[in-house]
This record gives sequence, C-alpha cells and structure tokens, in this order.
Amino acid sequence: MRVSVIGCGHLGAPHAVAMAEIGHEVIGVESDPGRCEALGNGIAPFFEEGFEDLLVRHTASGRLRFTTDLREAADFADLHFIAVGTPLRADGHGYDMTQVIEAVRSLVPLLGRPATIVGRSTVMVGTVERLQKIIDADARIANVELVWNPEFLREGHAVRDSLLPDRIVAGLTSRQAREAVEEVYAPILDHGVGLILTDPPTAEVIKSAANAFLTTKISFINAIAEVCEYVGADVNMVAHAIGVDRRIGDGGMRPGIGAGPKDVTDFTHRVGELGARNAHGFLTAVDSINADRIPAAIRLIERAHGGPIDGRTIAFLGTAFKAGTSDVRDSPALRLAERLAERGATPVIYDPEAIAATRELHPEFGYADTAEQAIADADLVVLATEWPEFTADPELPATTADLVRHRVLVDVRNTVEPGPWLAAGWEVWQLGRRPQRP
Repeated sequence: MRVSVIGCGHLGAPHAVAMAEIGHEVIGVESDPGRCEALGNGIAPFFEEGFEDLLVRHTASGRLRFTTDLREAADFADLHFIAVGTPLRADGHGYDMTQVIEAVRSLVPLLGRPATIVGRSTVMVGTVERLQKIIDADARIANVELVWNPEFLREGHAVRDSLLPDRIVAGLTSRQAREAVEEVYAPILDHGVGLILTDPPTAEVIKSAANAFLTTKISFINAIAEVCEYVGADVNMVAHAIGVDRRIGDGGMRPGIGAGPKDVTDFTHRVGELGARNAHGFLTAVDSINADRIPAAIRLIERAHGGPIDGRTIAFLGTAFKAGTSDVRDSPALRLAERLAERGATPVIYDPEAIAATRELHPEFGYADTAEQAIADADLVVLATEWPEFTADPELPATTADLVRHRVLVDVRNTVEPGPWLAAGWEVWQLGRRPQRP
C-alpha cells in the first residue's frame, strides 16, 4: 500500500519504518525541516532501539521518504496515519489536542480521492467524534474514512512492538475502513497477532483504560512498598509471590519512581468531566500514589545519605524515560534529578543515549561521558533508569568503589541485584526493602 505517517517524532517515525519493513511504500510528513532532512538522509534524530537500522535500510531502498509538504502526502497515499504529539495541557487537565485537530483539518481538504485516515496519537475520550465532524464538514469528496487505531508501544521497544504487537485495536464504522486496516496490517496479522475490531469510542477507552490499569499496577506495588518499609518486609519478594497467582501476574509490578503521569492524568480528568464519580475517585487515588513516588525517592536518598543533600554531588545514572530510548519527555528519572537540584544537590548526569536531550533542557546540570566519570568524587550514586550497563555489568561495583566518596547506591528502580555491590563494599538502598550493607 501507499501510506503516509503524519508526525515523525517518537511515535510516528518508528511506525513509519515499521510500515516500510512490512512492505509498504511510505512517506513521512514532518513539519520540522531539520528533522525531516535528517530522517530523509537516514540519520536518526533520537535513539530508539532498532530504529536507526530500519531507517537506513528503507531510506536507501526508496521505500521510505520524508517531506514537509502535506499536499505531497495527500497526493501520494491512500491511507494516512496521524501520529502527531498530544502533550499535557499547561493546566495539567487533559491533552493538548491542537496538533491532532490541525493535522486532520489540514489534510482533509487536500484529499482528491477516497482515503482512510487512521489515528495513532493518544487522545482524550471523545476526540474521534470531534474529528469526524471536521471530516464531514471539510472533505471535498466522499469516502474519507476515519479509523481509531491506538498505539500500545513501550518506550525502548517501539519498533519491536510496531512489528509484533500484543494486539491491534481498530475503532471503525464501515466495511471499507475494515478492509483498509486488514490490508495495511496483513503481514503482521499473518504472524498470528490478533485484530480487535470495535467502534471508535470503544477504541479510545481501550487505550485510556490500558494506560490507567498499568499505572494502577505500578501504584499498587508502590503503595505496598511503603507498607514494607514500615514493617521491614521485602517488596520484591511480595511482588513475586503475589504475581505467581495467574489472576494477578507480576508483569509491570516492580516498585520504583512511578509511571509517566500524562495518560492517567488525562483520563482521570476526562472521567471527572463525564460525571463518573466512583471511577474518578479510584483513578484520583491511583494518580496520587503515582505522583508521590518522586517525594518518596527523595526521602529514601536523604535517609541513605544520612541527612539533607544540599551542597552534595550526586552521580545520577539515567535520565531517559526507559532503557532503550533517548526520550526524556515525562521521564520520572528526569523529574527526580530536577527535584534533587531544587533541594541544592548537584546531579552529575550520565545516560548512554539521553545526554543530549537532557542537556538541552538542563544545561546547568553536571554531565559525564561514562558512568565512572559521573561516580568519581560523588557523595552517593542514584540509579534512575534501568540501562543494562548499570544493572547487568558485574564489574561496575568494583571498578567504581574507590572513585566515590561514600559507597552508597540508591536504586530507585529496584532493578539491581545487590550481591555484587555488597561484595564491593557498597550499601544498597531500594524502595520497599531494608537497606543492605556489606
């Protein structure tokens, strides 16, 4: 098929390369000329595992190209994916839908033949109805179909999840739209991936509910971590033991510094607007626990240090949202670094891929080229993003033990195995577990 992907950021660009990988001819529309040029030359403007290899392959083959001209995409493609950004509004109440609305409003009058518009961006419940009204009012031709096809990508795994997702959800209302979805995803469906067909409002709620439930699991185990701290229990063992129950499962139930706040915050606000009081109260509690994880991590860091951190140097390992990506948008790790700086500490940042993005936002932080450089002369070490070079390198504890002023590791992701650190003389502090000392 000939497809376009409108918006080539962290969502759209991996989707574009995935569509090229499964055999389609793809044109990406990116409004930023610099980013568009880089993508067209096979240069990845950000890190996402597996992304650059496919970008190089398919820009070289001619199967994938990029443009700033929306009209070019309208003339070229029969199916248009909308993958523009939906940041949280400045007031914190819901998504800013400006880019989605403008993308559809700009595209529709340019369409000169039947086409399918497929929404991928994360939106608030009720958006599809609003977009359908725009299509009905502005389309010059008949048979412009609207499908809502929410993404369920994990940062750091966006390419893999695009090519082999757990499921594909499509909210649609016509046979033509169904045929278009089945055709564009046929190579993926042939690998046994399930296709869930529903109406657009249900597709919107599925996305919001999935994000809210994942945050609920994280908030639940973080609440239990607090209980464990009071009684001296081990939250990791609690999570493992209850997760063995097939009704519960331990996936996504690792205590830490919380999930990105945007999705559940928007859904909570929208549910309140709709008047669903019980659901709103429940989601508000989930959101509140999630929001408290940064203060909880700061309290743990101060306990590990033995007092206030004002004037202290903190080796800060990882600011990316997750391992496998350079994205720092809504990153709990970056929010923690910001709060530590506000309390007078000096974070010295090292992240394998997110240094440039972090430095652009916070040039005032300290930076290092390696974990060893960051740890040298630090008062303590905070592990904030679970990159394998921090969590799986058995030599790191020993090679850095003599560099740091105090051998104190605060693992706010509960991701390291303490044994090698303890053997090298480090204290290991983790949320929901007793401090472990050599």
